[in-house]
Amino acid sequence: MPSIGNRQHAVKLLKTPRRTPAGEALTELIIPAIRLRALFTTAGEALARPAGQSLARWLVLEVVADGPATVAQIARKMGLARQSVQRVADLLEQDGLTAYAANPGHRRAQLVRVTARGLRTLQTIQATQRVWADAVGAEIGEEDLRKTLDVVGRLLRVLTVRRHFGSEKRANQRTGGLEE
Repeated sequence: MPSIGNRQHAVKLLKTPRRTPAGEALTELIIPAIRLRALFTTAGEALARPAGQSLARWLVLEVVADGPATVAQIARKMGLARQSVQRVADLLEQDGLTAYAANPGHRRAQLVRVTARGLRTLQTIQATQRVWADAVGAEIGEEDLRKTLDVVGRLLRVLTVRRHFGSEKRANQRTGGLEE
């Protein structure tokens, strides 16, 4: 009967393939990016709180301040589920910060538009955010932030195209890597 040590030794012999240097750099970026998202979320909640709002409500107000949009359009722009945006839009409407309007392009999908009260609320949040952004931005520097914005934009484009990686990988395994 083989001893446990021998079985463990056999497991230890299995090596995972090494990543390319670019793959390693991307992997090293994931945890800091997740931490950054959490810190941005915390900051956003704190910036919206004095105006009696949450980050989610602030972001929906930002989108519709540019012009009326359907809940589905808002969700796509924010990269969120339509249902979660619908809940926020309904709350904003109940508080008089937005209003639903008829959509000439679609009978059932109403447009969400910001009200005068909503615009004043948004301007209050934006004034607070401006002070915060100016201070943080000055510590990092515009040039570095612009470079980072470019890289993040490229990452978003690539990851958006590849977001179904898991299902593609499973499909390739079922077909032996051949396209169907």
